[in-house]
Amino acid sequence: MFIHQNISVQTTDFMFENKPVKVIANRNEERIELAGLKVGPFEEGREYEVRFWIAQELESEGIVRFREEDMLDVVKLHKIHWKERVQPTNKVSSLPEEFFPRLRRYLSYLQKASNNNSEKLKNHEKSMRISRDIVNCRVKKIVSLASSPPLTAQALQNLTPEERTLYHCLQGIINDWRANILSLGGGET
Repeated sequence: MFIHQNISVQTTDFMFENKPVKVIANRNEERIELAGLKVGPFEEGREYEVRFWIAQELESEGIVRFREEDMLDVVKLHKIHWKERVQPTNKVSSLPEEFFPRLRRYLSYLQKASNNNSEKLKNHEKSMRISRDIVNCRVKKIVSLASSPPLTAQALQNLTPEERTLYHCLQGIINDWRANILSLGGGET
């Protein structure tokens, strides 16, 4: 039997915040201390690996920038959306690594940037619509998968950790409900 681990959204966010990411230095900078950790020195144009939360702090100070290929944008969301929509209803497509933590941060960034920028506001609204549709489409598929006979680990490989938790919770609820419906006593009220 497949052993699963219930992973909450908060847990995946914590793991993501502490995962090493690659950044590119925008300028030369001496060694810096952040929350007791020393980072740097940085040389303009060179690539470095730091934990995500450190990268965010350095980016906010203009010292580094995230690599373009690691960032979500509306074009990448469209591709993910299209890929999900063309899959059969009983199959979920694979998502980029740490998709949901990246998505939450991308949407948060757009929301903050949209206060003073009408183009960013349009991107935020469009990205929210696409994101909701991706999530809704995947949730429908997960509900369908959870109500079918138990699946192998390979059948669940395209689910993110958060989605696997949802799948196993739903599967337990559905199985309990079925057992109560079909039991002679009808279960307790």
